[in-house]
Amino acid sequence: MSNDEETLKAVKEVLIRSLRNKLSNYNPESKAMPFHTRLLGNDRLALYSFIHSLNTNFGSSMFEPVAVILGKKQFKSSESQKIAGTEISSEAHRVIQKIMDDLSTASVDPDKRKEIEEIRAVCQEGSMHKVKLTKIDLKLVSHTDEVFLIDIKTAKPNAGAFKEFKRTMLEWAAATLAVNPDCNVHTLIAIPYNPYAPKPYNRWTMRGMLDLGQELKVAEEFWDFLGGVGSYEGLLSIFEEVGIELRSEIDEHFARFKSSGNG
Repeated sequence: MSNDEETLKAVKEVLIRSLRNKLSNYNPESKAMPFHTRLLGNDRLALYSFIHSLNTNFGSSMFEPVAVILGKKQFKSSESQKIAGTEISSEAHRVIQKIMDDLSTASVDPDKRKEIEEIRAVCQEGSMHKVKLTKIDLKLVSHTDEVFLIDIKTAKPNAGAFKEFKRTMLEWAAATLAVNPDCNVHTLIAIPYNPYAPKPYNRWTMRGMLDLGQELKVAEEFWDFLGGVGSYEGLLSIFEEVGIELRSEIDEHFARFKSSGNG
């Protein structure tokens, strides 16, 4: 990515636009915190509140559009917020439930390739049921027509949520195969950065529910998969560059809270 000026420019523009938009539309909560205010100051509390607010939509406002841009380097198509399909067969529902039951009771180990083939075998059998599935954060189609449906999650998802994530991915596969039974479809979870770095990402909470080799990409694995080797480090450099470029704007924005009273 370091030599691709067009991609660098597009990523930078997304980050600047997103951050400026967030600043211009941000209003800190009016909740009175007199002790915190006198100890830390209104400007620091406002900045803290802004960072917390930014974290809640970092995925949709920054990670998703950046992922779409990087994905266009390596893939035939790269899109966000797509729908896997609108129908799943009754037999596919039955197979998905059996997979979930077996994984929940640890009767089997997760094996994504086997699970996909079990769903494929019945993807159009029985009656077709209308479904309204969670939208796909990132849909990639390779130059050999492999389809990757990716759910971008926060850095430290709750361990109990992976059961829900797993079902969602199986349903995405079933809905895709209901339309095209021959589709070479992959579904996976992407976690944009490793909060445990430099230690390895703590994957044990997902073991038993996710096929870690087939259903999970973390930090470098994810970004380098999208844009090629070196994309993760290049992306960090762009974020740093944008932060330096907008630092005076950010400082000026929050300096006005210094004189807004002590709560």
